[in-house]
Amino acid sequence: MKKVVFATGNKNKVKEIHEILKDLDFEIVTMKEAGIETEIVENGTTFEENAMIKAETVAKAAEPGVYVMADDSGLVIDHLNGEPGIYSARYMGEDTSYDVKNNNLIGRLDGVPKEERTARFVCAVACIFPDGSKHCVRGTIEGYIGWEQAGENGFGYDPIFMVDEYGCTTAQMTPEQKNAISHRGQALRMMREEIIKYEDSCGQ
Repeated sequence: MKKVVFATGNKNKVKEIHEILKDLDFEIVTMKEAGIETEIVENGTTFEENAMIKAETVAKAAEPGVYVMADDSGLVIDHLNGEPGIYSARYMGEDTSYDVKNNNLIGRLDGVPKEERTARFVCAVACIFPDGSKHCVRGTIEGYIGWEQAGENGFGYDPIFMVDEYGCTTAQMTPEQKNAISHRGQALRMMREEIIKYEDSCGQ
């Protein structure tokens, strides 16, 4: 069976990845499950650069013939000049809870009207193919920042990210609803198509 090593240790993210890529019929493992322990220095200036840095770092330690994928994602808030952006995971410190981070962002938008609370989730997914070739794709979902946290289904900034079409936060959606429209879902589906094309070109 073909294998994808995904450069993450985030259990919530792994769950989404498995759900979205399940019809590929590949074995999908985390870098830890693949026995890879390596330091990744995310010093890129864009989501794409950081995703590729992660993929390239893990690919050096991975077994030959596997796909190595990585993503870099975050929340971009227009009124806050794009913050937290590529620093979303490290915003206010990596060990700071998202409850604290979310309440801080809501507080910084105090008094700001809905039309100026626009935001988007961005996800770049990078892949190193078995022949060493590389590809990167980006998915985005537009929304706005709510006035309070709501929902238990998501993680990270999901409880404050409102989507107009649904009238709720991404943390209030079912996993199926979220995966259908999410930034990560979009990017992973695009990458899935690239993998299928690659497999077809190899005659496999």
